[in-house]
Amino acid sequence: MDQGTWALELTGTFLSGVAWLCTLAATATSQWLTLSTSLLPTESYELGLWETCVVQELGATQCRPYNSLLGLPPDIRLARALMCTALGSGLLGLLLAVPGLRLVNSCEGPRARGAKRTARILGGVFCLAAGVLGLVPVSYMAHLTVLRFFDESVPDVVPRWEFGNALFCGWAAGLLHLLAGGLLVGSCLFCQGPPHTETIPLQTSMNSLADHSPGTKSEYV
Repeated sequence: MDQGTWALELTGTFLSGVAWLCTLAATATSQWLTLSTSLLPTESYELGLWETCVVQELGATQCRPYNSLLGLPPDIRLARALMCTALGSGLLGLLLAVPGLRLVNSCEGPRARGAKRTARILGGVFCLAAGVLGLVPVSYMAHLTVLRFFDESVPDVVPRWEFGNALFCGWAAGLLHLLAGGLLVGSCLFCQGPPHTETIPLQTSMNSLADHSPGTKSEYV
C-alpha cells in the first residue's frame, strides 16, 4: 500500500508540473485561433490573448500586441483573467505538493506527517481548481468559434476563424491538472492508517502504578 501511495504522489506531482507548463504555453502563445484566406494563400493570421500575428509562407511572422485592455472583446478579457488565475492556482498547487511528498525527508514525527498530508490535499485542491479554471476559457472560446463558423447570416466567401494549437494545449493542461489533483487527493485518502497512539515505556508505567498503590509507605512526622 505504501508503494502504491508513493506512486500516486509522485505521478500526481509530475503531472501537475507538466500541466502547469502546458497552461503557460497555452496562455503565452498566439495560436488560439487561426485564419487563412484563398485571396492571400501565402499568409495566415493568428489570434492570441496578448497579440495578433501574420504568418507568411516563407516563415516570417509579424505580431502586434493589443493597444488597449478596455477595447478587447469580452471573451479575450475573460480568457486572460481565467488563464492567469489558473497559472497561479496551478503553481501554488505544485509548490504545496512537492514538500508534501513523503519521499522529501524535511521533518519527522506525527505532526510532520499530518502537515505533509495537509499540504498534499491542498496541492490537489489547487490543481483541481486550476484544471477547471483552465478548461472554462478554452471551451468557451471554442464554443464561440463554432457558432461563428456555422453562422448562416455570414456569406460563405467571408473567411472564418478556426481552432488553433493553443486550444488543444489548454484542453490537455486542464485535463492533466484534474488528473494530478485527483491523484494527490486520492493518495491522502488511501494512506489513512490507524490513529497514532503514544506508547508509554513499561518501566515508567510500572513505577507510576507503584507510586499510586495503597501499600505505598508515606509517613510524615
